[in-house]
Amino acid sequence: MKVLAGASIVEPVVEAGLQPDLSNGDHLTSSVFLARYEAMPQVKKAELIQNVVYMASPVSAVHHGEPDNILQGLLFYYAQSVRNTIAATNATVRLGPDDVIQPDALLRKSPAAGGGCTPDAKGYLVGPPELVAEIAASSAAIDLHEKRDSCRRAGVLEYLVWDTSARQIHWWALEDGESYAPIPVTDGRATSRGFPGLTLDLAAMVALDGRGALEVLRAALEQAG
Repeated sequence: MKVLAGASIVEPVVEAGLQPDLSNGDHLTSSVFLARYEAMPQVKKAELIQNVVYMASPVSAVHHGEPDNILQGLLFYYAQSVRNTIAATNATVRLGPDDVIQPDALLRKSPAAGGGCTPDAKGYLVGPPELVAEIAASSAAIDLHEKRDSCRRAGVLEYLVWDTSARQIHWWALEDGESYAPIPVTDGRATSRGFPGLTLDLAAMVALDGRGALEVLRAALEQAG
């Protein structure tokens, strides 16, 4: 540590080539955040939301792992069924200078289909995916507020949060490039505005009925052609 002369500011001395560890609540730019993140291979998940670092807590199988598996399965099936559509799980996304998120799931359109999210030289995604989805238990407060606002500002067209503690799934679509509006739910089901045939049986998902949700998606894809 060193103390600046004539001041009470204390600065850590960082050895050349080393980065300080990330900590919850750090205020960083996206470039500094990624440099520190890459220097900590033991960290499985960390995000920068509006310049603030958020690090993952232990994961519950009931409140996160099992719902996440259902969501990932549905988006994987959709992406394999529709050309120029790509699904990813826990991929780092640079939304902008203030936000580096790692959503539980995402869907994006390939550049050939007009997608606005592309990998950089390191494989990180840059720009807003068309759909970002989160499984929220302990992270519900962040996912439903700060992260949602960051995705809206970045231009993510659809944002889905499965709040497993409250047994609710929220799904919004961007309107006029400015605000999120809920996607209508009919008979427990909702359909994406930007991905034809992506109909999710929210009631079945909340009941952890993955097979039922998959049957509804298959039927919607067949109807969409």
